[in-house]
Amino acid sequence: MRQPSSPRPTAWPRSPRYPYVSGALLVLLAAAEILHARITSATVLATLPLAVLPLLWRGREPRVGLLVVPAALLNFLFRPELLMTAAVAGVMGLYTLARHRVLHPVVLITAAVTGALLVNAGHVAMGVYDLGGRAPAVGADGSLSYFTESFVLAVGVVATVGVADAFRSREESRQAREAAQRELIAMERRHAAAQERAAIARELHDIVAHSVSVIAVRAESAAYTTPDLSPPARDGFRQIAASARSALTELRQLLSVLRADETGAGEAAPVLPQPTLDSLDALLEAHRSGGGEVTLHTAGARPPLLPPSLELTVYRIIQEALTNARRHAKGAAVDIHLGYADDEVRIRIADDGPGPQGPARDSGGHGLSGMRERANLLGGRLTCGPAGPGGGFLVEAVLPVRAGAKSFAEGGYE
Repeated sequence: MRQPSSPRPTAWPRSPRYPYVSGALLVLLAAAEILHARITSATVLATLPLAVLPLLWRGREPRVGLLVVPAALLNFLFRPELLMTAAVAGVMGLYTLARHRVLHPVVLITAAVTGALLVNAGHVAMGVYDLGGRAPAVGADGSLSYFTESFVLAVGVVATVGVADAFRSREESRQAREAAQRELIAMERRHAAAQERAAIARELHDIVAHSVSVIAVRAESAAYTTPDLSPPARDGFRQIAASARSALTELRQLLSVLRADETGAGEAAPVLPQPTLDSLDALLEAHRSGGGEVTLHTAGARPPLLPPSLELTVYRIIQEALTNARRHAKGAAVDIHLGYADDEVRIRIADDGPGPQGPARDSGGHGLSGMRERANLLGGRLTCGPAGPGGGFLVEAVLPVRAGAKSFAEGGYE
């Protein structure tokens, strides 16, 4: 059995706990150094906490380095022996500023080297370089050696900023590679989904669309080729052909959506207007022409600007309810009650057929679940079941208007 690999050492500095742990160790070092050297200078004791304690929060707020580095230089100014704690704190603060690009590397190096030169000049002025009681003469032979500490600090500054900037560049490259990998995986998933959609579209085109087109052609031709056909029968064949052509149009629109990813951006899929509440009359008339009986009752004033997603959902729910009535309760009378309010639309569809009750109305299909999903997408609710002891089936839905407007604004209406 393969053992889980231990985390790499280079991953520890990226841990959220790393700044707190390393900062706490630096605080302990400062306490030990103060006690060992028996430091009593108030200036040194005041600047050392300013150089150490802010480093505890450098992970969340990298700008604390702007306080840490000057405090470390001031500590060095008043304590020329340069406490190890101040040196480490200065390097950590400088690294933090460069690693997070709080300042541009050139600006950061210039500011830090200038600070080192000022501290060195302060040491010269304070007589740190005492030559047997004589103050050093700046400009005399060998006086450049007084600024050796500035040179050493400048080298340390450049090295620290360079290393921090290199680590930053490597981290950015790593993140770019990971982002590219994620994008590649997402692209492969989209490609796989597009292939599945294309396969579904081909199946629908080769099987369903072909069958529907055959129905349309045979019904159209039967109206003219069948001898002694009565006018009602002729009208029935024509209505079958018209319904088949309408179904074929909607099926082609669905196929265009499924093939959108396959065709690419350069080939625009045809877009047809979606049904609205104004299309209900044609839907009810088509149901009546097929031998069904349906009555529409409206209550309340229809709002002038209903979201298209809401109108489409109302149309599809009524359409599916009529389809179920024709399939499971042929010849039943259907009553549709459509009520409008300022904040919601109510739908009540009942038939008096003796057909199957309950979920059997949707056996083998997805009509009822599809109606529920459409209602849920708008934040509404839909219930369905037996209309009463005498038989029949009842569908009731409540659709909020505001949720429909939000769904339309987000582009999720079909």
